[in-house]
Formats: sequence, structure tokens, C-alpha cells
Amino acid sequence: MTMLREARLRVTRPRLSVLDFLEQHPHADADTIARAARAGLGKVSTQAIYDILGALTEAGLVRRIEPAGSPARYELRVGDNHHHLVCRSCGAIADVDCATGIRPCLHASDDHGYDIDEAEVIYWGTCPACRAGRPAPATAPAD
Repeated sequence: MTMLREARLRVTRPRLSVLDFLEQHPHADADTIARAARAGLGKVSTQAIYDILGALTEAGLVRRIEPAGSPARYELRVGDNHHHLVCRSCGAIADVDCATGIRPCLHASDDHGYDIDEAEVIYWGTCPACRAGRPAPATAPAD
């Protein structure tokens, strides 16, 4: 509740539901979040969830990532310029800290005059479960 108030957003049950779900399931997509919200709250439209995610993202409480070929994913880990690993096989996503410290990727070899404030790096590969031929956990694509 405090983070919503500090961001000057109204505290509502749907917003709290989205934040609670993302705390337990980072990298979830909007449809997965909407299903979870409906399970806990009853009737909540998918559009309402998109609106909530938009407001939370704009307020800096949620980060939106968009791996190629995948729906947008959302997470609570914001402000540290971390990166992501994505499994090409099952779609599982894992966080990766910057390899050389805090925000080193903000120094492009040629910034073309831009004032760079964020870098987004996505590493692609095959997760250990897929390499071993085991099915990934059922929640892997959504968290």
C-alpha cells in the first residue's frame, strides 16, 4: 500500500492484487496476471489489468520488458538496469545483474548525441531443464 501512496496512486484491490502477484511471479504477462486477479477478486476485465499495469509502469513501480516473439512481461524489479535471460525453447525468463557493475551499459560506443538513461539487454539461449530434456516448470513462461 505504501508504494502506491508514495507514487500518488489510489490504493485499490485490483492494484494490490497485481502487485502481490508480481511479487510472487516476476516476468508474468498481462493475461496471466488478469487470470490471477479474477481468481482472487472475481470479475476484473483484462483491459482493467492493462490499465493498472500501464499506471504502475508509468509510476515506476513496475518494469515492462518485451522479449521478441513474446507478449510483454512485467516485474517489480525496477531502477537497477538489470538484464534478462530468455529460453528459446520454453520461454522461461531469469534476471541477470549487469556483468560489470551498476549501469555500465549506459556508455554506448557512439551515443549519437543521445542522453542515455537506460539499456535493455536480453540474452537468448536454452535453459537447463530444456537442455536436459525435462519439461520446464508449469509456470516458467509466466514467471
